[in-house]
Amino acid sequence: MGTGKRGLIATAVAVVCAVTVLAAPGTAFANPTPSPTPSAGPALATGQDLEAVRKKLDKLYRAAGRATDEYNAAEEKADKQSAEVVELAKKIVKGQEKLRKLKDRAGAAAAAQYRGGGLPPEAHLVLSDNPQDFLDGAGRVREGHHATKGLLGELTRTQEDLEQYAKDASAQWKKLEAGRKAKAAAQKKIEKQIAQAEKLESALQKEEQERLAELEKEAANKAQTAWLDSGILDEIDGKASEQGKKAVQYATAQIGKPYQWGAEGPETYDCSGLTSQAWISAGRGIPRTSQEQWKRLKHIAVQDMRPGDLIIYFGDASHVAMYIGDGAMVHAPRPGRNVTIAGAGSMPILGVVRPDPDTGAN
Repeated sequence: MGTGKRGLIATAVAVVCAVTVLAAPGTAFANPTPSPTPSAGPALATGQDLEAVRKKLDKLYRAAGRATDEYNAAEEKADKQSAEVVELAKKIVKGQEKLRKLKDRAGAAAAAQYRGGGLPPEAHLVLSDNPQDFLDGAGRVREGHHATKGLLGELTRTQEDLEQYAKDASAQWKKLEAGRKAKAAAQKKIEKQIAQAEKLESALQKEEQERLAELEKEAANKAQTAWLDSGILDEIDGKASEQGKKAVQYATAQIGKPYQWGAEGPETYDCSGLTSQAWISAGRGIPRTSQEQWKRLKHIAVQDMRPGDLIIYFGDASHVAMYIGDGAMVHAPRPGRNVTIAGAGSMPILGVVRPDPDTGAN
């Protein structure tokens, strides 16, 4: 890889204040060693202790990330189910109005038949002085019978449709309620993990918090360096599509805005909220969650990725970022952090997906 390109990557990574550290509970922070002198405060944690804290926080925030995906998925389902219930309610209202009109027509037909005395055609022939009048009347009777039969059939079908709409609406309400419970459960998981992480961080002294931030950056830089040393960047030379350029422009314009789980902007974002909104702004809707983005979007080899493609991280697809070129990505890292630029290889890459596989690069 050329030194100029490597220098650009190093600069991009160096300006990052923090990286994503999102995944499930792990080791606890060791209690600080008591000070040997009564006048001194608690001893600072050792490097080994702080590394244990870093790993613990990494696991807690990743667990929060997974729960956030669960929450977002439940919210997306609830939105769809609510829309379906609304549509079914509209169909029921229209069906009831149609049924009312059909019943009015049926009542009018019955009244007309009553006024005609309900006599059979043979009786009308005997009573008629003009055979042609009888034949004309018989034709009208046949037409009336067909119309009445069609009316009754339409009444039956409309009643059956209404019954089916009611059943479907009931089923959707049950799914909606189950979705609400799933959403509430995911929210509790998120809040629990974040509360544990914040408690752990708040127990640290200022010097320890600063050193912890340095450890986070060191871990990210180490991973990025190893990724670059593999020579992968020499193979990545894809050019962004027009939509990809728009998505990158949107995502990078959000740099500095806070992470907030479940948020889709415009003031705060979670990781998939940022990527999904960026692509919506470019004119292409994509799944809301990182796991669904991984499942449903076209997979691309890492060496073939281009700006605008989405990088999915960790084995559970619990985090997503947008590749912006030159070995860098933009993402919403985790609670307590802002949308930022980081090295594309600063976290374990699961794979890459492309929201617009049918458009060429420019």
